[in-house]
Amino acid sequence: MKRRLLIIGCGDVALRAASVLGGRFRLLALSHSPERFPLLRSRGITPLLGNLDSRRTLDRLAGLAQAVIHLAPPPNVGDRDPRTARLLAALGKGSMVPQRLVYISTSGVYGDCAGARVPETRPLRPTTARARRRVDAERLVRAWGRRHGAAVSILRVPGIYAADRLPLERVRSRTPAIAAAEDGFTNHVHADDLARMVVAALFRGGGGRAYNASDDSPMKMGDYFDLVADRFGLPRPPRVSRAGAAGLIPESLLSFMGESRRLVNRRVKGELRVGLRYPTVERGIAAASGEAPDCG
Repeated sequence: MKRRLLIIGCGDVALRAASVLGGRFRLLALSHSPERFPLLRSRGITPLLGNLDSRRTLDRLAGLAQAVIHLAPPPNVGDRDPRTARLLAALGKGSMVPQRLVYISTSGVYGDCAGARVPETRPLRPTTARARRRVDAERLVRAWGRRHGAAVSILRVPGIYAADRLPLERVRSRTPAIAAAEDGFTNHVHADDLARMVVAALFRGGGGRAYNASDDSPMKMGDYFDLVADRFGLPRPPRVSRAGAAGLIPESLLSFMGESRRLVNRRVKGELRVGLRYPTVERGIAAASGEAPDCG
C-alpha cells in the first residue's frame, strides 16, 4: 500500500510537485474550495474539504498521512500564524503522526541585509508583519517536529516565476522601478525548480533544517523588470529615486523594494542534491518567453 502524502495549499507549485510524487504516494489535498475538486482529481489527488481558519474542519486530518507538504500562507494580518498552529494541532492528535513535513516559508524572514550574501545561519530579523508571521510559522513547525520526532524541513523561498508568473502587466503599465544606484538585490526561483526542491526536501531534508530555495542569480529588482521587458519587446520601466517612489509604486511592492539580500543556496545543491534546470533568471525567462501568452 502506498504511503499517504497530505498537501496543504495545493496551488501551482504543489501541483508541479504532485506530478512527480504521484507515483510514490497516494496524494491528498486539503482545500476550502469545492470548485477546485475536479482539477485536483484530474491530477490524481484526492480532495478533502477543510479550512485552516476553522479548527473543527481539520479533525479528519489526524492520523491520515505519513508525510505533509505545507504551502498555505498565513493570514494577512497580525504577527502570528494561527493557521499553521491549527494544522499542527490536528496532525498531532492521531495515533499516526506524520514523520516528514516540508514547510514553505519566505526569504523575507531575514529582513533587510543591505545586499549582503545570506546563508541559512544568518539571524532572522523580519521587518514586516508578513515576514514575522512566517517566522512564527517556522518556530511552530520546528517545535512540533521536536515534540513528535518528525523530520521538519523549511524552504525559504524568494520571488517565484514561470511562464504564467511574469510581471508583464506591471511592465506594460509602466510602473516605475527604483533607480539603479538605490536599488536593492532580489532573488528568484523558477516554479519548476522550486517544485523539485520540495520533492528533494521531502526525501532528503534534514530535521529542523532550513534551505534557501533560490537560483544562482541574485540581481537588482529593476534589472529583473528590464530583463522581462527586453525579452517580450516592451519598453523598460522608468526609474525613479526611492524618495520619489511614494505614490508611484504600490505600497505592497515598495515593502519588497526596501529589502536587499543575496541568498546563498549551497545547502539546496549540496544537501538536497538539486540540480537547477534554470540556474539563472536569464535562462528561465528565455524558456518562459516561448510559453508565455502573446504580449501584443
